[in-house]
Amino acid sequence: MTDKDMPTALNLPMVDPLPPATQKYFDICTQKLGMIPNVLKANAFDIEKLNAFTAMYNDLMLAESGLSKLEREMVAVVVSSINKCFYCLVAHGAAVRQLSGNPILGEMMVMNWRVAPLDARQRAMLAFAEKVTLASATVEEADRQALRDVGFTDRDIWDLANVTGFFNMSNRVASATGMRPNEEYHAQSR
Repeated sequence: MTDKDMPTALNLPMVDPLPPATQKYFDICTQKLGMIPNVLKANAFDIEKLNAFTAMYNDLMLAESGLSKLEREMVAVVVSSINKCFYCLVAHGAAVRQLSGNPILGEMMVMNWRVAPLDARQRAMLAFAEKVTLASATVEEADRQALRDVGFTDRDIWDLANVTGFFNMSNRVASATGMRPNEEYHAQSR
């Protein structure tokens, strides 16, 4: 296995052969994305860990929510920017470019979300995600109320806190293991 084929700096080969359900999931990724994201390959050394990761990711990022898919991807990028997570900045920066149809917005979000042309709702959401990332113990009722004031429900705030927390965890694992983004992400939606 070459360095390029390894999704992380750790030598943890994927289960071979993959269980049929996992193979089907990977086939769907290939059909929809043109690749299997390296974060999935990285977790595929232990199918139970992969299943736990994908269940949480799919629930937070794809399930019904008052946060749009784009908003959730914006949170992923802001959290990843603060944490300097190369993998997630590349992967979720590509998602912001794709979902927004605006490659410049994607670049702004990766570099400094404050320079992006965002509405009051998005600014409040990202300021909250930033505070949770930098100093979660300092979040207080005024922070939650600021979100309510721009239209977030308490359920939305729950979702926002969970997406923020998930990417803080994912960023740390990706950085600690030297996770490499798929090369395909770099050219997407530009």
